[in-house]
Parts: sequence; structure tokens; C-alpha cells
Amino acid sequence: MVSATIALPVWALVPIAAAVVVPVVLALRLRRTLAHRDGQRAWQVERELAGAADDAVRTERERIARELHDIIGHTVSVMVVQAGSARSGATDDGELTAALRAVEDSGREAMTELRHMLALLAPAPDGTDAELAPQPGLSRLSTLIDRMAFAGLPVDVTIGGEPRPLPPGIDVTAYRVVQEALTNALKHAAPDTRAEVEVRYTERNLRLEVLTTGPSLLAGTGRAPASAGDGRGLTGLRERVRVYGGDLYAGRRLGGGYRVRTRIPLERP
Repeated sequence: MVSATIALPVWALVPIAAAVVVPVVLALRLRRTLAHRDGQRAWQVERELAGAADDAVRTERERIARELHDIIGHTVSVMVVQAGSARSGATDDGELTAALRAVEDSGREAMTELRHMLALLAPAPDGTDAELAPQPGLSRLSTLIDRMAFAGLPVDVTIGGEPRPLPPGIDVTAYRVVQEALTNALKHAAPDTRAEVEVRYTERNLRLEVLTTGPSLLAGTGRAPASAGDGRGLTGLRERVRVYGGDLYAGRRLGGGYRVRTRIPLERP
């Protein structure tokens, strides 16, 4: 039996080795590239998710800050004015008692609203909130007007159109607009300042206007505080109104005083 051995020259082995090794190397390189690309994509998605979470937290904190401003800045401001009036001296015991009672009622209302907010941030284990009062709306406008009048700011109210139930978010936003405007007038205006509030229901919009008296802009007497129209309160309210597709204007009147005007659509476009 004859056995034959085929001997290939060395130069012939090079193409064979290349045909085997090169595809393997290319496959490994492609796999490494795809793994790197997938890792980059996963990192990008994770970063976008983290950014969205941060934005959500920031938005929620801003909303809470606006709520705390509304609750503390308004109600406690009225309490301070009323307490100062009581401290300066009352004409009789009955008047002093009424002033102190108003302070107590305002404080209770502030605490109720604070409990409501805390319940939203940290609900009770059983999910109950029976002791919490609902957020204020235009149905409580008369209470707000009475409180302002007692604190020294007479307010005339006009209701136009046919009043009807409002969505809760719009209802509390409308109340806050009036509350902010009247509180600013109470804190910054002259002693003889008066205010007018107009609430008008139209077919498609809720319109609010709060006018306060004051020195004439043309006469050049007096100067409105810088925070009267550019403070955090009205800035936050502009954002709230914008959420519902509305707009808010605040500025001095040529004839004197201040104007806050709001339009909030009652129907989605």
C-alpha cells in the first residue's frame, strides 16, 4: 500500500489562514462595536429617564412652592394686618374681640389648607382625609371679601353672566387670582384704597378683573411697589392660568391704582 503526502508550500498557507482568521476578527470587531453602541444607547436612555424624573420633581416642587405662597403669603398677611389693627388699639372690647376672632379664624383656615397639602404629599395609610376642607373656589369669594373689608380694604363685587360649576382646577385658580390681587392691594396700597372685583361668565371663558384705586400715574404722585406686579405670586398665577390656555395681565392704571385681568377658557379648543 502506497501512502501519499501532499506538501503545500508556505506561501499557499497564507491565503487559507487569512480566509479563516479575517472573518473571525471582523465578526469579533463587529460584535464589539454593536455592544458598545448598545451600551451608549442604554446610557442615553437612562440619562433621558433620569432627566425626565428630575424635571418632574422640579415641576412638582415649583407647584408646591406656589401653593405654600398662596396659603401662607395671603392668609397670614391678612392675619398680620388684623393683628396690627388690634394691637394699635380698639375703641371697645367688642371690636377688639372681633379682631382677635378674625385672626383666629384666618389661622384655622391656614392650618386646614396646610393639612390638605401635607395630606397630598404624605397620604394617611388608610387613605382617608375626612378632616380636610376642600380647596377654595369662587363659592368662597364672599368670605374672602368680608375678610378683606374687615382688614381695611372695602371691595365691591360684580357678577356677570350666568354662574355655573367650574372644573376644580379652574375654580381654585380663579379664587387665587382674586386673592393675590386683593392681598397685594391690602399690603401696598394707601389707607383710603378701594377695590372692585368683576367675575364674568361667558359662553366660552371665565373673565376676572380686579381694580384698585390709587395715585394717578399721569400725575406722577406715588410709586407702586416693584413687587406689586412682578412678584412671585402673580408670576406663579400666570403659569397656572397658562396651563388652562388662559392669560393674565397685571399693571398700573393710567388713572391711578392697579389692574389684574384674567381670561380662562372654559372649553378645551
